[in-house]
Amino acid sequence: MDVKAKLRDLLSAKGWTSYRLAKESGLSQSTIINIYKRSSVPSVDTLEAICKGFGITLSQFFTEGESVELTPELKEVFEGWAKLTPDEKELVLNMIKTLNKK
Repeated sequence: MDVKAKLRDLLSAKGWTSYRLAKESGLSQSTIINIYKRSSVPSVDTLEAICKGFGITLSQFFTEGESVELTPELKEVFEGWAKLTPDEKELVLNMIKTLNKK
């Protein structure tokens, strides 16, 4: 995977500049700009900060194709889902299917 190309794609999809990404990720703008100038891949720590800025996980960053942004609401759903019993999960799935038919 071309990390620089993926970064450009994410910036374009959000309509962000490198300045906005720096602000959202807590990295300096020069760190973001240097990623494009260097021939090496950024460190894992830097990539984690970038992903946090975009609101995605590292795994989503490296996923080919369309990925879903993990919003606070989705994170809450996933955390709640993990606590449900199998019967409760079945009820929730049926409710979602019913709501999606409307």
